Amino acid sequence: MLRSALPSRPEARRLLVGTIFSAIGRGLTLPFLFIYLTEVRQFDATTVGLLIGWFGLCALLIAPLGGTLIDRLGARRIVLPALLIEAAGVGGLALVTEVWHAWIALTLASMGAGVIWAGQNTILTSLTTEAERQNVFGLQFTLLNLGIGVGSAVSGSIVQVAEPSTFQLIYLIDMVCYLAPFLLLLSMPRVGRRLVEPQPADADAGRRNRGWAVVLRHRPFRRLIIFSVLLTVSGYAQLEVGFTGFATETVGVTPQIIGYAFTANTIVIVVAQLFVLKKMQGRSRTIALAVVGAVFAIAWLVLGLAAVIDIDSAIVSALGVIAFGAIFAVGETLLSPTSPALVNALATDALRGRYNALASMVWGISGVVAPVSAGPLLHAGLGGLWIVLVSCGCLAASAVAVSLRRLITAEQDGRVTPAPAPHPASTPAGVA
Repeated sequence: MLRSALPSRPEARRLLVGTIFSAIGRGLTLPFLFIYLTEVRQFDATTVGLLIGWFGLCALLIAPLGGTLIDRLGARRIVLPALLIEAAGVGGLALVTEVWHAWIALTLASMGAGVIWAGQNTILTSLTTEAERQNVFGLQFTLLNLGIGVGSAVSGSIVQVAEPSTFQLIYLIDMVCYLAPFLLLLSMPRVGRRLVEPQPADADAGRRNRGWAVVLRHRPFRRLIIFSVLLTVSGYAQLEVGFTGFATETVGVTPQIIGYAFTANTIVIVVAQLFVLKKMQGRSRTIALAVVGAVFAIAWLVLGLAAVIDIDSAIVSALGVIAFGAIFAVGETLLSPTSPALVNALATDALRGRYNALASMVWGISGVVAPVSAGPLLHAGLGGLWIVLVSCGCLAASAVAVSLRRLITAEQDGRVTPAPAPHPASTPAGVA
């Protein structure tokens, strides 16, 4: 199963190696930003929620420009500096002592985060065939979570709220980890160039039929974006603030238990992802997305139960938090190959950067809404209401996914497995 998921081109495999390194760094800090800023730096919880929301807003605002530049200049010219900018922002978090310090660091980090994912997906798409793309995206996600799980387990074992230096250490290591994907992409000078030659823009009609207008008029893609917004606002985007805040303040577990929850999440993904990829061949992507929403809703309800069932038992509470991570992972194994594969099945080479950028903008939208909503609700003691809201949001996303099925072809939905095409030769990925 692993062999079938590997991309044929060595350049694509090297990009996946870079994913592992950057994911380890990300895993070191992912569970602890809210805890670090509130409990170590003593910032107000509502202020921290707004700061993290600002990160999402900046990433959201930079993404459209990033998508346009990816199509016009090539992804490598955008991704390389973005990796360095985000590294600087992440490293800056280790030095914050005032709110404005955190604002500057998160602003820098968001400027990189807003374009990196779209650029990397565009590059990876250019190096893979349609037949292997879904498996490669699934493998990329597996490696991403493997790295995050390793990083989370390590940081969960060493961070201490009473020792700010332990948090500073993990942010500095995270910064260094960004050098791996930077150096790997830098070592492949022909990878990540423009996919098509730019066309002259001298006619109004031509302008109307190109660029962002085409992407925004694409009805199936709009429906997919609505699904993604609902799912990420109610799912992924809640992990950094909502999950960690609810688990520590309402359930009452320690940061170490949160780290173990992320580790359980990773174990399930690593064990199950390749099996899921094999079973998904020839099956509907939209139905898989609908199942994701239902699984995420179940995970949130389990987390909520951890706060009310046998609340005096630390063991039961800890098991509930860890079980949340494991159940959430089941949905992730279905989402990771289907969503990016569907985005790129709907995209064209000329606009692939914009399609991937708009898909990545979902994270910016959810990054604004999720912390701004979760922080104040948890601070006001309304954790139960927050659980209900995120669960309902996930189920609403499932309904949207089902409605998308009738808007796309069987091939785009993955119900017709594409015939294996000759693998792209190891030649330049792009035209200039």
